[in-house]
Order: sequence, then C-alpha cells, then structure tokens
Amino acid sequence: MSEPRSLQQHLRLVGIAAFGAMAAMRCTDPMLGTLSAEFGRSVGDVSLVVSAFAISYGVLQLGYGPLGDRIGKLRVIALAASGCAVASAFAMLAWSLDTLVLARALMGATAAGIVPLAMAWIGDSVGYAQRQETLARLLGATVSGMIAGQWLGAWFTEALGWRVVFAVLAVVFVIAAWPLWRAASAEKNAAPVTVAPARGRLTLLHLLGDGRVRWVLGIAAVEGALMFGVLALAPTFLAQQHGLGTGSAGAVIALFGVGGFLYSRLARRLLGRLGERGLAAWGGALVGASLLVLAWSGHWLASLPACLLAGSAFYMLHATLQTQATQMAPDHRGTAVAGFACLLFMGQSIGIVAVSAAVDHGLAVEAISVCGIGLAILGAIVARGVGARVPAAPCPR
Repeated sequence: MSEPRSLQQHLRLVGIAAFGAMAAMRCTDPMLGTLSAEFGRSVGDVSLVVSAFAISYGVLQLGYGPLGDRIGKLRVIALAASGCAVASAFAMLAWSLDTLVLARALMGATAAGIVPLAMAWIGDSVGYAQRQETLARLLGATVSGMIAGQWLGAWFTEALGWRVVFAVLAVVFVIAAWPLWRAASAEKNAAPVTVAPARGRLTLLHLLGDGRVRWVLGIAAVEGALMFGVLALAPTFLAQQHGLGTGSAGAVIALFGVGGFLYSRLARRLLGRLGERGLAAWGGALVGASLLVLAWSGHWLASLPACLLAGSAFYMLHATLQTQATQMAPDHRGTAVAGFACLLFMGQSIGIVAVSAAVDHGLAVEAISVCGIGLAILGAIVARGVGARVPAAPCPR
C-alpha cells in the first residue's frame, strides 16, 4: 500500500535531522587520538566527549518522550534540531577539554529529541505489518549519519582540524530545522495532536510495571553496552594495533555504517525470508563473529569485511528490537520509545567507559572479544523472546 505524500515528505525531513543526530553522535570517535595529543590527556580521559553525549542523550529521553506525546512529535523534533545547531556551534568554539565535554553534553541533550521520537512518530503513522520496513528507511538516514560522522569526521580532523567537524554539523542542523518547523505547523493545522491519558511524572514508572516493557528495555541496555562501547573505541584500537592513521582508521570503521545502510535496503527481503526471530538470531551470531575477527586478525585488511558484516548483522538484531519497542506501549508510544533510547544509551555510556579502561590497560582485544560473544548470546535471547506472531496493533491515528 502506497504511503500518503505528506508522510513521505515528513519522513524525508525527519531523516535529515536523524542523519545529523547520528553524525553528531559518532563524529568524535576518530578524534580521540587527536584530542588526546592536543589536550595532553589519556584516551580514557578524552573519551568523555563520547560518553558525555551518550549520557545526556539517554537521560533527556525521559523528558522528550512525554513532551512528544503531549505537544506533537514533529514539533519536538524541530525544536531539538534547532538546539543541536546551537550546541554544535558551541563545540566548535570550545577552548578546553572541559568546555568541549560540556558542549558534547549539550549536543546529546538536544539530539535526544530526534531519533527516538522519529521512531515513535512512525509507530503512530504506520501499521505494524509495514512498520519494520518503514523503520528501515529511517535507519538508512541514521546509518548514513554514522558513516558521515566517522568517515568525514576522521578526514576533516586530519586535514582541516576537529573544529571544522562541528561547524559542518551546525550547518546541517540549521538546514534541517527550518523545514521541520514548517512541517510541524502543517501537521498541527491538519489534525490536532491526540493526547495520551496523563499520568504525570509517573508515566514511565507505570509502564515499567509491564513485564514486556522491562524485557525490551533491559535488552536495550545490554545491547548498547556491548556494541557501542566497541564502536566508539574501534578507530583508536585500529590505529594502535595496526598503525593506521586517524583518517584511515575512521574510514575502516565507517564500513559499519555502510553495512547498516545495506541492511536498510535489504530489510524487506530479509524480513520476508527470515522473519523477526531469524533476523535477531542470525544478526547476533554474525555480529559476534565479525567482532572476533576484528579483535584477533593479524592484518588490518581483515577489518574491512568484518566491519561491513558487523554493521549489517547488528542492525538485523537492533531493528527487530526497535520494532518491539514501538509496540510495547501503543497508548504512550513516545514515552515508551524514549525509555528504550534512554536505556540503550545509558548502556552505551557504561560500555564506553569499560572499553576505554580496557584500552588504557592493554586489554582491547579481550574486551572486543567479550562484547562479540555477548552479542551472539543476546541475539539468541531476543529471538526466543520475540513473539511467533505479529502482535495486534491499533490503527494509526
């Protein structure tokens, strides 16, 4: 069934903002070595520019979710994109590591209102049967942002300096914010926002009373710790292990995003052939094997197919979990999906700290291996937990 033209247009606009949010999230991964040298601090210390973003990104979901349910998800996304432009400009002007960490925290706090609410908005607008395919289109935008953040972030850092990266991000968010404001206004005029029953500040706590919600959120936290802890430190690992330059290491890890983009193009076929359970099980197994290759390969060339496969496989698992998140509490979808993002990125921050400490103590190979094995096990757990039949869903509003 074809989608309404307005839905397609709004999805493209949301995709631009999501692209910027993911580029902002991943752009500092290849900078860590450069920032370490510039500020005279260890890799573990400068990794705060990554974890500060992740922590604020996760915590602020708790506010954006209910706000999106109440005043409209597109409007909140537009507001968040505007805030990201300001925070990016602040990061560009940072004069010390502490101010850069603060700017990154503000970037995470504003970017928090984009991707999770975009997922919730899709959940409101698209039926369950078509939802994973539509979410895959959003995924195409987010992983493109990851590619740009890691690859162009590495290139700009090496060729023009790390400040240029944040200048470019500020421009991207300005470009996204204006049409989003217009789209949000058009949506408001076309149909009033349906307000979910208010439960005050206890809304998320109320949702946690549902065992299914607790299961999805717990899995999200573990997934974030295992995958994104490795992803943040992988460029530094490749540089130290194989002697690659900042730009080359960033380009190799950007293949993770390319793999995710390939999954987004093949999602419909894979879903039809494997089903949700098969996507989760095969995704976990393949991403685990890929990380073991990344950790133990004796030559950097082996990292190329490993990163590409890891990206595709991880999003087979993650997209399945995302779809479950959009359906676990349909009457409070913004709040529920925001809780999912909160736990995902709180897990990421823990993973980054743990893997950073391992790198500082010369245990990077062991840490990546543990994460790979853990993801393989997690894929099997998710496959068993996903229902055999598609759950019933109310018609989109």
